[in-house]
Amino acid sequence: MSDDLHALEAWVGALLAKLQPAQRRAINHKVAIDLRRSQAQRIKAQQGPDGTAYPARKKRKELKGKKGRIKRQKAAMFAKIRTAKYLKVHADPGQLTVGFLGKIMHVARVHQEGLTDNVSKTGPKYSYPARPLLGLSESDRTLIRESLLHHLEQFQAD
Repeated sequence: MSDDLHALEAWVGALLAKLQPAQRRAINHKVAIDLRRSQAQRIKAQQGPDGTAYPARKKRKELKGKKGRIKRQKAAMFAKIRTAKYLKVHADPGQLTVGFLGKIMHVARVHQEGLTDNVSKTGPKYSYPARPLLGLSESDRTLIRESLLHHLEQFQAD
């Protein structure tokens, strides 16, 4: 996987070298936003980077709710974590990063790697199955190339 990224870096390196650092950072930021959107859509579809579905959630015990309450929508796994508030982008002239920060980073890491963690602060421990949230698929690599070319063309036209 990193060989592909190094090949991409070598391929586009000459084009990016002609730009000022601020221009490179702006292009990296736009590409990172496109990549974040792709990652969020994949998380919403509950698929890993290789296209496999996430393992099913553990069945919850029936909880008493309000009488007459209608459950409108099935709760989606990772509904909040995939929003721009938690899934952050960072762009420098030389690199771009898409990932999680703070407390959410711990939750994401537990699910990414399938670790054991407490269900709540004082709750029992649970071994979570691996649900890879972030990673590069072949379509993501294609997206990076196309997005980079698109934004480079726009920058050259301006």
